[in-house]
Amino acid sequence: MDSTPPEVSVALPAFNAGPTLPAALDSLLAQTHTHFEIVVADDGSMDATPEVLAAYAARDPRVRPLYLPHRGVAHAFNAAVAAARGAFVARMDADDRCLPRRLELQAAHLREHPGTGVVACRVEFGGSREACAGYAAHVDWTNALLTHEAMSLARFVDAPLANPSVMFRRELVAAHGGARQGDFPEDYEMWLRWFEAGVRMDKLPQALLVWNDPPERASRTDPRYDLQAFYRVKAEYLARWLALHNPHHPEVVVLGAGRVTRRRAALLEDHGVRIAAWADIDPRKIGNTVAGVPVVHRHELPGPQACFALSYVASRGAREDIGAFLEARGFRPGVHYITAA
Repeated sequence: MDSTPPEVSVALPAFNAGPTLPAALDSLLAQTHTHFEIVVADDGSMDATPEVLAAYAARDPRVRPLYLPHRGVAHAFNAAVAAARGAFVARMDADDRCLPRRLELQAAHLREHPGTGVVACRVEFGGSREACAGYAAHVDWTNALLTHEAMSLARFVDAPLANPSVMFRRELVAAHGGARQGDFPEDYEMWLRWFEAGVRMDKLPQALLVWNDPPERASRTDPRYDLQAFYRVKAEYLARWLALHNPHHPEVVVLGAGRVTRRRAALLEDHGVRIAAWADIDPRKIGNTVAGVPVVHRHELPGPQACFALSYVASRGAREDIGAFLEARGFRPGVHYITAA
């Protein structure tokens, strides 16, 4: 093996990935960037994953296996990063595929933009848009967020970048921590933490990864990716963001008064945020009170100098409608209101 450290290390956790790992590895070994390694952290697989990995490592020294006891994806990712020798670390999943120029273009972006810590890319959806319409819509949403500013403002809606599409500077893990094990989605929590720490994140406009959506994907099967887990971790980071950016802290006015919105927004109260009013357009809700908090028509909202608005409606069409309404009233995103879900 070349003793010179590679520029890029691919951190690839794998668990029971025997059927998909060959395609993932083939896509990496076909990259136009030549100076890289693939650190595959086998998380105690019980299928053919170890055999597949050993066969690839025997053929190509760029494939570096780590055989670990089963402790979960956060531990496997951290182990891969700890073993990485490259200045840049590319995240990859064992059921996805890279397009040929992914490592080349992302490494070049980090080289040319020293102030950027993380660079993602657009992704191709690798599932059935009919059978997996929600996931496909999420892909379309993330693909529309191309700047640091857009991703930062959208991060309390959902993860604004596809986790396996990311490349970052290895030093960021020492500075801000890697994946944390807990009852929450480890990837989303890490990106929220790094955003909070001020890490700049860019996204390339090219689609450089095929993001597959198999039925056994962890986000579909792992309880840490349960919707309530997302809401809990979002509420913690959103509350801290509000404490720093809301001039009327701890009070907010929440746009949306439906049961789901109220349940999600109420998680903020555990972190000291106080909901001063719910604002809605449904005449059946307006004039009522919920736990002592009045429901008003959104046209009754005071101006941006008198309140901070939190748009907490999950549906995309309604989210855009609320944003347009607030901005027509002089509310600026990130200054007078923020969108969550």
